[in-house]
Amino acid sequence: MSRRRFLQSSAAAIAVPAILTSKRTAAQDVIGNADHAFHFNHQWAELPQPYSWQTTHNVAVDPQGLVYVIHEGDVTLTDHPSIFVFDADGKFIRAFGEAFQGGGHGIEIRNEGGETFVYMAAYQQAKTIVKMTTTGEIVWQQYAPMQSGHYAAEEAASPQKIWGRNRFMPTNFAFLPDGGFYLADGYGSFYIHRYDAQGQWVSCFGGPGQGEGTFNTPHGLWVDNRDEDSPRLVVCDRAHNQLQIFDLEGNYQKTVKDFGLPANIDVHGDLMLVPELVARVSLLDRDLNTVVTLGDDRQRVLDDKAKSKGFAIRGDESRWQDGKFVHPHDACFDADGNIYVAEWVSTGRVTKLTRA
Repeated sequence: MSRRRFLQSSAAAIAVPAILTSKRTAAQDVIGNADHAFHFNHQWAELPQPYSWQTTHNVAVDPQGLVYVIHEGDVTLTDHPSIFVFDADGKFIRAFGEAFQGGGHGIEIRNEGGETFVYMAAYQQAKTIVKMTTTGEIVWQQYAPMQSGHYAAEEAASPQKIWGRNRFMPTNFAFLPDGGFYLADGYGSFYIHRYDAQGQWVSCFGGPGQGEGTFNTPHGLWVDNRDEDSPRLVVCDRAHNQLQIFDLEGNYQKTVKDFGLPANIDVHGDLMLVPELVARVSLLDRDLNTVVTLGDDRQRVLDDKAKSKGFAIRGDESRWQDGKFVHPHDACFDADGNIYVAEWVSTGRVTKLTRA
């Protein structure tokens, strides 16, 4: 099952860095190949006034097929929620999460004993993780785990918009079989924190470094338990352009290289999904071979970065091309194997890829 669709079980995988180019069919609205072809809809989400997107970050699907999108938001818009909910056709259902405006980042959906909960990670000035109901009622909320010894003295008691390796900037979750979870402090300390099922801090590992157990922006992560005898944790070591693999106690096992800023992971059946900020979404099989890359626009985006000395294209919607991605920041499957892609672009974009 998809991790975001129904997180009673969890799965992930690692990737062989084969490169295949997505090709559009004669119908001009399909990307992928014959076995893994998708209709694309870049305008899927119908966000009503007075709401607006401010950098879409992550996406999750609940057991009923509702789609939850978290965007960074504008901290000055105090009545503007950070989480929007849509049905499968992109029709707006509800919104919540006003308190996290300006810091919305990671989101996961988890079923616990027949009840569905939303787990959210917020960075910037919010600097918190929260467990909520699907309508936004808070079950528990935690701030920087000071007992880890890795944070500035005031980080939990008085969080502010200050960046650094001694700051708490959580990005994403990975759930363990016992109901606990790992949390990536992907923009802050670069540590991976472990929590129990009640949201209490247990331990941590990692920190900044050059790899093999240390990280440069450990942005996304997931527990791969498809092999019940040997489950493992997969971490997107984003700025190192690689995945790192660990056992569930945090002991390093191996590295898989040559991604384009891998941001997160999801699985559906035998397929593993890796959204990469450098303009593509990769699908890999159970043997870790690349099946297809979707929406690949890497060369144009990299050329633009070199020319503009930044990411100018992310703020100019007129330069985005149909069937191509700019900066996939997260992606997930639904129950039918369709894919939702949230991109790190200034005006926000969520694309639905429907199996062709």
